This record gives sequence, structure tokens and C-alpha cells, in this order.
Amino acid sequence: MSSPTEWTPPKAIEELFAQTAGNNFASINAPTAGARTVQELPKGSAPLQLYSLATPNGQKVGIILEELAEAGIKEADYDAFVIRLNGEQFTSGFVGVNPNSKIPALVDTKPSDGGEPVNLFESANIVLYLAEKHKFLMPEDSRKKAEVMNWVFWQMAGQGPMTGNFGHFFVYAPADKVEARNYGVARYGMEVLRLSDVLEKHLADGRSYLLGEDYTIADVVVFPWFNTLHRGYAHKSGMTAATFLNVDRFPKLNAWRDRLLARPAVQRGITVCRGTDGVGKPWLADNQKL
Repeated sequence: MSSPTEWTPPKAIEELFAQTAGNNFASINAPTAGARTVQELPKGSAPLQLYSLATPNGQKVGIILEELAEAGIKEADYDAFVIRLNGEQFTSGFVGVNPNSKIPALVDTKPSDGGEPVNLFESANIVLYLAEKHKFLMPEDSRKKAEVMNWVFWQMAGQGPMTGNFGHFFVYAPADKVEARNYGVARYGMEVLRLSDVLEKHLADGRSYLLGEDYTIADVVVFPWFNTLHRGYAHKSGMTAATFLNVDRFPKLNAWRDRLLARPAVQRGITVCRGTDGVGKPWLADNQKL
């Protein structure tokens, strides 16, 4: 193994697995995929069946579904079921929809071709699928569509993973791994700031949304991960990500965030599949509880 001052890899990664003990998800982490328990998913009668949790990735889908509802598109009615990250994502029913065992997942029981239900996973793919199916929040102009996809892939490849890794080291990593946590927080926190500055500079010309005055799925996909810097990642010491990173340094980006938060569909969408009370749509009656 390595000396105290220089790290060298052991013969196999399995020798390091014990080092992850103590993080909040250690009990369910494993290097293998597939179902661990046999359990069917609940189902409703709406055309769309959502299985999710109100994490930033889950919120993307909640927002577009509520924007579709706000627009009166009945073909996009949905039932929402909470999937808690305590092992529920490894049931046979959920793995049958998403073999990667990550939320969100969606089943379209009434696809456009009239065929068998369509299983959907990966948050941006679900948002894109719904936008294209309903011709909603997606420009028809090829140049504008390309710009939307620039931001969608930017978010999936950079903003989401980097912010998530920052949050892991800031809040969830084992408490005794002090040097590792300092390195992780510095490495990923610096990148979160850089990515936020990309958005700040993009919005500096006075544009209201990422595509100027056009509200699109680019905004829907990018918004939740910046919003979570304001509302999430609270360390037990009382320090929050918002204070630690000083997100007030991005006035244009914060104004964009406020603009989206003023939308009723966004206000509802970020609460869809809220895990604290097991409610799919918290603004509805108590019978929505699972």
C-alpha cells in the first residue's frame, strides 16, 4: 500500500472499497447493477407515469411536466410516485424501467406511434422527449435548437456532475476524511464557480433566458442545479453552499433564477416527488401520499 506521503494504487480497486464507509449512501453503494428485490411499481391511469425524487435531476422533469400542465396539454397528464434513495431504486419494477437505477424515470403509456409503452431514463432525455413529442419549449429553427442542445449537453456533462461532486464532499463524504474532503471541496467547488461564471457571462448582455427572450428546455434543465446551491447542501456545522461559495457574486445569474422561480409551474415542479412526506404532487389532497 502507499506511504503516508505518497499514494500509489493498490493491486485492485476492491482493496479500497472499505474507504467509502461512513458516507451517507455507503449502505447501498455497490459495483454491480441490477435488481436487488422483487417489487412492482405503482401505476396510475394518466398517460405518463413518473418515478422520481425532488433532487435537481428529478426537478427538471417535474418542471416540464408542470409547464405542460400549465399550458393545458392534457396528453401530458401524469401520475407521480416517490422513489426514495434508500434502495427503492433497486427494485425489479424500477430496474425494469431504468436499468441504471437512477431517478428520474418515466413511462409513456400512450406514445405517439400508438405502440407499446416507452420507458425513459436520464433527466435531460426525458425533458427532450416531452418537448419534442408536444412541440413545447423547443424552437423549430435549427440554429436555435442547436443552441438549446448546447446548454442541455453542457448541463449533463458539466454543471450537474460537478455540482453533485461538490455537494458530496461538502456534506456527505465520511467525516473523518479531512484531507480528502478539503481536496474534493476545493476541486469541485472551484469548477462549480467557473461553470456558474459561464452562465453569468452568457446572461450579461441583458437576455432574460439562456436563448434571449425565449424560455426553453435549456432553462428547465440548467435551473435546478444552480437553484440547489441556494437551497441545498447544508453542512451540519450550519455552513451552507450558498454562503460558502458566495453565490451572490453572480447577479445576472441570480436574476435569471428569480425569473424562473416566479413561474407557478416551476414553483410546483421543484416539489414534485418531494421525499419528505412521500407525496407525488404536494399541492394536491392527502390521498396523493404513498
